[in-house]
Amino acid sequence: MNETSKPFVIAEISANHNGNINKAKELIRAASDCGADAVKLQTYTPDTMTIDSDKDDFFIKGGLWDGYTLYNLYKEAHTPYDWHEELFDLAANLNIICISTPFDETAVDLLHDLNCPAIKIASFEVTDLPLLESAALLKKPMIISTGMANEDDISLALNTIQKHGNQELCLLHCVSGYPTPFDQYNISTINLLKEKFNCMVGLSDHTLDTEVSVASVALGAKIIEKHFTLDRDDKGPDSEFSLEPRELQKLVKEVENAWKSLGFPSLEKKEVEKENLRFRRSIYISNDIRKGELHSADNIRRIRPGFGLEPRYFSEVIGKRASKDLFKGDPLTFQDFE
Repeated sequence: MNETSKPFVIAEISANHNGNINKAKELIRAASDCGADAVKLQTYTPDTMTIDSDKDDFFIKGGLWDGYTLYNLYKEAHTPYDWHEELFDLAANLNIICISTPFDETAVDLLHDLNCPAIKIASFEVTDLPLLESAALLKKPMIISTGMANEDDISLALNTIQKHGNQELCLLHCVSGYPTPFDQYNISTINLLKEKFNCMVGLSDHTLDTEVSVASVALGAKIIEKHFTLDRDDKGPDSEFSLEPRELQKLVKEVENAWKSLGFPSLEKKEVEKENLRFRRSIYISNDIRKGELHSADNIRRIRPGFGLEPRYFSEVIGKRASKDLFKGDPLTFQDFE
């Protein structure tokens, strides 16, 4: 992938398998059928994420996961380690790339063993420098979401990764709200990330539709990540802000069309325009003119079609004598006046 390549669309499965490996497989098949470039898992267990505690600090208050303890949420949402090899193999057979987000060093080790082709770092882990260092040592391309991160957080994360010689990086602009309203996504930040950190950029999109993702392509986003579910009515932990298959298919197509429409800066006529040149205005004889008569506003006009002289010559032609007899409906040429 480079700055001229088509944007890379990642379907984030996350917890939308609802604890069922067969549903996880269905999601991978559906993402492949929809044309996504990759599917993404999350690699953790409840014990690698937190501790089993019912103290107040460990309860979620408000939002989609209101009332859960952190441990119980991750217990419900995790993708078991012993599923991973089977899911990676299925993706390979379907010719869709499978990547994952590790949340601790044991997850990094597992993804290393599976030869995971790229490592995604979640927004909430951007400040976990030991995790970033462990992932960077794999020397795999890394994708880093930037939700909640300030400039210092991002700089420190990139420095941690790059000091291990890992330069294949992409920063994803992200807002860590689930879902996030359109007016808070501020995708112009994509340009800011590109300018400040001089690396490839993309978008992790938590809005409820596809418009923000498509618009980000015009700003240079080269990776688009969207949560994906088979059916929002399944009511999984992430289903409320996930795309269904018909929407993912739409996203893939619209992202590609937006990228194609960018082209390159040019004022040259496009192939599709050439036939329409005939519908420009040009100078035509509007009343018969005898040889030697003066061209005037009474006998020449700027009209469609475009086979005569361009309108810019109109004032120059006025007052010139006709070099031959001219007839209404003839296009005016340089040979028609003295």
